[in-house]
Amino acid sequence: MSEKASPGLRIGLLVNPLAGLGGAVGLKGTDGAATVAEALARGAEPQAGNRVVRALRELDGAAAVQWFTWGGEMGERWLREAGFTGQVLGQPANPSGPADTGHAVRALEAAGIDVLLFAGGDGTARDIHDSLASALPVLGIPAGCKMHSGVYAVNPEAAGQLLRSLVQGELIGLTEGEVRDIDEQAFRSGVVKARFYGVLRVPDNDRLLQQVKCGAIDNEALQVTELAAWMAEQMEPGICYLVGSGSTVAEVMAQLGLPNTLLGVDVVCDGELWAADVTAAQALVLIEGRPARAIVTVIGGQGHLFGRGNQQFSPEIIRRLGRDGIHVLATRAKLASLQGRPLLLDSGDAALDRALAGLIPVITGYDDQVLYRLGGEL
Repeated sequence: MSEKASPGLRIGLLVNPLAGLGGAVGLKGTDGAATVAEALARGAEPQAGNRVVRALRELDGAAAVQWFTWGGEMGERWLREAGFTGQVLGQPANPSGPADTGHAVRALEAAGIDVLLFAGGDGTARDIHDSLASALPVLGIPAGCKMHSGVYAVNPEAAGQLLRSLVQGELIGLTEGEVRDIDEQAFRSGVVKARFYGVLRVPDNDRLLQQVKCGAIDNEALQVTELAAWMAEQMEPGICYLVGSGSTVAEVMAQLGLPNTLLGVDVVCDGELWAADVTAAQALVLIEGRPARAIVTVIGGQGHLFGRGNQQFSPEIIRRLGRDGIHVLATRAKLASLQGRPLLLDSGDAALDRALAGLIPVITGYDDQVLYRLGGEL
């Protein structure tokens, strides 16, 4: 891919290199230096930069772009890896932190960019919201563990496609995307305390931009109980089940009479809890040489199946399970809230996401299933 740099749409690129670091190792976030250190000690590997490159490659061959970015891992490295050059406005500290995000946002804004493309999670969106002095349009590449905010594309490629439309001069509307974040300490204890922080202006596209996460309505409770009872009855002896996060899946554990990690992944075999709140690496070891399946649900309103709060299901584990080894649970009301949009995949491996695409059975009640579209073209 040849390098390219010429006048055109002025785009700022900002990357939180620590975003998502704690996801696969079961930390449910990376807020704070101590959490980052623990994630690295558990063997976590940075993912944000690679996601940026995936997004930027969607721009190859598009009209000219004038790039502005921050130094090193906060933008410059990934811009070059994607084959672009740009003006570097400053350098981050080592390690970088929220203060660096603030400095970078203000410098990029002062440089007169037309849109800010950033990679991170809800914490990054908060830092950008707090640092912007204007209504500058922004677009998020999803890279964090927590992404409840409505400022992110559904996956890196979608971010690139949306940006490409802007570069090519297509008429793209603007909307206000909510910035939300949760209390990580409460989150690790199984409690979701989401808070609204404000709004950012984002490109308006229902297919490419993720929706703000929303919960189930009260009258779904009976449906959840019924589908969970059915799933519990279908669990076979000798098979290891990786039981994912969320209240719908938690009801399966309740039906089994087992304790549950509401916002983590547990391993169940032969009706017993083998391990609680496992990391991706731990799960892979536990299912080695054994038949295994996953029990997962859909994020209400968004439709994500993998890649939002359950990064413990790594691409390696998903491949190991296979498409037929994934049990999806969701009430009909939850599916209806997607308004026909497909279930979304953002596993971190674009080739795997494409391979999984197609119609998939979704358990919606007691002995009740529907076929629903998983992934595919946006």
